[in-house]
Amino acid sequence: MCGIAGSYGPHGTEANESMLERLVHRGPDDHGEIRVNGIWLGHRRLSIVDVDGGHQPLVNPAGDMWLVGNGEVYNHEEVRATLDEAPFTTRSDNEVALHLLDERGPAALTELEGMFAFLVAGADGSFLAARDPVGIKPLYWARDDHGRVRFASEIAAFEPDWLPRVETFPPGCHWTPQGGLERFSAAVPASSLQSPSGPWHAAAAPPAEALRATREVLVDSIERQMMGDVPVGVFLSGGLDSSIVAAIAARHVEHQGERLKTFAVGAEGSPDLLAARVVAQYLNTDHHERIYSARDAIEAVAPVVCAIEHFDPSLVRSAVPNFLLAELTSQHVKVVLTGEGADELFAGYEYLRAFSNPDALQAELVRTVDGLHDLNLQRCDRVTMAHGLEARVPFLDRQVIAFALDLPIGWKLSPPGKLEKQLLRAAFVGWLPDEILWREKAQFGDGSGAAKMLTEEIEATVDADDFERERHAVDPPLRTREELAYYRIFAEHLPGVRAERTVGRFATA
Repeated sequence: MCGIAGSYGPHGTEANESMLERLVHRGPDDHGEIRVNGIWLGHRRLSIVDVDGGHQPLVNPAGDMWLVGNGEVYNHEEVRATLDEAPFTTRSDNEVALHLLDERGPAALTELEGMFAFLVAGADGSFLAARDPVGIKPLYWARDDHGRVRFASEIAAFEPDWLPRVETFPPGCHWTPQGGLERFSAAVPASSLQSPSGPWHAAAAPPAEALRATREVLVDSIERQMMGDVPVGVFLSGGLDSSIVAAIAARHVEHQGERLKTFAVGAEGSPDLLAARVVAQYLNTDHHERIYSARDAIEAVAPVVCAIEHFDPSLVRSAVPNFLLAELTSQHVKVVLTGEGADELFAGYEYLRAFSNPDALQAELVRTVDGLHDLNLQRCDRVTMAHGLEARVPFLDRQVIAFALDLPIGWKLSPPGKLEKQLLRAAFVGWLPDEILWREKAQFGDGSGAAKMLTEEIEATVDADDFERERHAVDPPLRTREELAYYRIFAEHLPGVRAERTVGRFATA
């Protein structure tokens, strides 16, 4: 996992090490850059593959194309097998992406499965920027009136005078100077934009084969994402989603004669912390936990807002314990799996209980998946990379997305009295203790104890008059005094950044 930066256009090579210095937390192990024909590419490296030549920029065999990348291509071995027998200098999955683009051009990006952001430069002045379809890995860009375009993994990497121009680079798109911005793929398959029509569409309840298929698609995704030459851990909140990830990963490493490392965080006696202990004992993991105080949570707020480059209250409240958890985890592993995405695919959020119309629920799930890149995934990436830790999200493998959104939507309805995510729970009977498998969902900020700690004290820093005077600093307006407090930190850290171009916001604060 890494941080990347680049510049294209007149005087493009004026961009320099200062952008990389602001990304050092994303890749503390190495850095590299290339200046070629008015283009500059820079790279910060977090070493998770023990292989000579992992240094970037990577260069093609002809020596006339360079790539810097952030992320992982999980099907790189399959893609490598389809390429011409040009010499590879590393086993890096990013080098496979370079060879693919060199041989087949931008249209071949559809062949890649994984999470990635790439910048590619050619000796002939050609240039390409691309981001994965789900937007798991971040990429931002800024354009001026002189034809200059800059790119970076985080907003704070840009020079201060460029901040007002920064925008999110859209997921599933690539940009070239000649062709402009083009979409090559979407997070959600076109078939899922309408009522699902999978093989079990007429079944009122999930048959055994549907439960087995659900289990198998997740097992395949998690095993794919445990690639690398360093130990992979799991964020274990004690909730259903992370517990399923841990259960699958624990079986996988046990077959290799190893023991899974799991990590939990919470206030003393918090529900998540207690539940995580139950799961860790059941799975016999090497479990680590961090207990934090109200003061720890409050002191983390400013660093968290700056790290996630966001101010949505729900996101900040969940990011605080995640940030503290990532700090602990980074002392033990470099890669961690999380349960992000399960609620969007299997209708786990409490507000989704109000949906009684299947088509309306399907549309809402599609909307939430499309919006993950500048909400939950932004938090997930930043709290981990702030500590030089790579997070992977197996529920958001595109094969899992396609499978889950093609399941009969009626199976995901959860009217009053019915526990949410019944399908997912039933698929993993026997893999987890029943008390965990059938535990009611708690938002991470709530279950870990952070929400109550933060809201009251943070709100107290903003009086009613200040709120009314300042709440229209963004559009739509800020909704609570707590949100204004977070926005003040955001605006001071990133002066001039236009929030409507860079962040998403939840429907409720």
